[in-house]
Amino acid sequence: MFQARRKHSRLKRGWAACLVLLLFLGLASLCIGSRTIPLAETWQAITAFDPSQSTHLLVVELRLPRTFLALAVGAALALAGALMQALTRNPLAEPGILGINAGAAAAVAVGLSFFGVVGPQQYMWFGFAGAAVAALLVYALGRAHDAGNNPVRLVLAGAGLSVMLGSLTTIIIIAGDAQRLRNFVSWASGSLQGRGYDVLPWVLGACLIAMVMGLSTARSLDSLSLGNDLGNALGIKMRTTWLLGAGAILLLAGAATAAAGPIGFLGLAAPHIGRMVVGPNHNRLLPFSMILGALLLLAADILGRVIAAPGEIAAGVMSAVIGAPVFIALARRRKLVQL
Repeated sequence: MFQARRKHSRLKRGWAACLVLLLFLGLASLCIGSRTIPLAETWQAITAFDPSQSTHLLVVELRLPRTFLALAVGAALALAGALMQALTRNPLAEPGILGINAGAAAAVAVGLSFFGVVGPQQYMWFGFAGAAVAALLVYALGRAHDAGNNPVRLVLAGAGLSVMLGSLTTIIIIAGDAQRLRNFVSWASGSLQGRGYDVLPWVLGACLIAMVMGLSTARSLDSLSLGNDLGNALGIKMRTTWLLGAGAILLLAGAATAAAGPIGFLGLAAPHIGRMVVGPNHNRLLPFSMILGALLLLAADILGRVIAAPGEIAAGVMSAVIGAPVFIALARRRKLVQL
C-alpha cells in the first residue's frame, strides 16, 4: 500500500515537473533566437497580432510553428521508440533500427538529385514515402508475419536495409552538385529552421492518428513483455498488436523524420528515462515518454540557438551532443529500468 502511494506520488510529481518545464521552454522558444524578443512583446504578438511589426511576424510566422513542430516531432519519436522497444523486447531499439530514417534520407536524396525539390514541404512528402517503402521492405525481408515469434529477424532486416540505403544515399549526394549537398546536409542534420505552417498540419495529423493506434496497444504490450507464450495464453492477439504497433511506428517516425530530418537519441533515451519515473506499465509509460521527448527536442533546439548565436546548431545535432553523455552516465550508474 505504501509502495503504491509512493509510486503514485512520484508519477504526479513527474507530470507536474514536465508541465512546468513545457511552459517555460515554450515561452523561451518564442523569445530566444538570432533576435531576442522580450516576453511582454512576445505575449502581445500572440494575443494582439499586428502584421506591421516585424517582431510579431517573427514570433507568429516563424517561432510559433517551429515550437509546435519541435514538440510534435519529439513526442512522435519518443512514442515510436517506446513502441519499438516493447514490440522487439530490445532495450536498444529505436525508430532508426527499422530502416525508417535511412529510407526517408534516401528518398530525400533522390528528390533533391532527380526531381529538384527545394522546400521543407516537398522534403516531407519524399521523406514520408521513403520511410513507408523502407518499412514495407523490412516487413517483407524480416518475414514480419512471423515476427511475433522471432522479433530479432525484423530488427536484423532493418539494420541491413539501413546500411544499404545509407550507402545509396551517399552515392547519390556525392554525385550531385554542391547546392544539393548543402540542402541535404541541412535536412539530414535534424534542423527545425524554416519549418512553418505548410509542414505542421501534416505532421500533427499523422502523429494524432498514430498516437491513437499506439496507445491502444498499451495493455497488450504489458502482456507481450512477459513473453510470446504467456501473451498467447492471456489471449493477446499478437498479429493485431504487431500491425497496430508497426503502423504507429511508421506514421510517427516517418512523419517526424520527413519533416525535421533524421533525429537520433530521442527514441532510445526518452522511454528509458520515462521508466525511471513512472515504471514499465505502458499505460503510463507511453504518454510520459511523449512529453519527455517533446521537452528534450525543444530544449535541444533552444540550446542550439543560444550556443551559436546569432547563428544556430541543428536540434538533431544538439540532442545527440547534449543528451548522449547524460544517457551514458545514467546507464553507468545502473539506473535504467529493465524491460
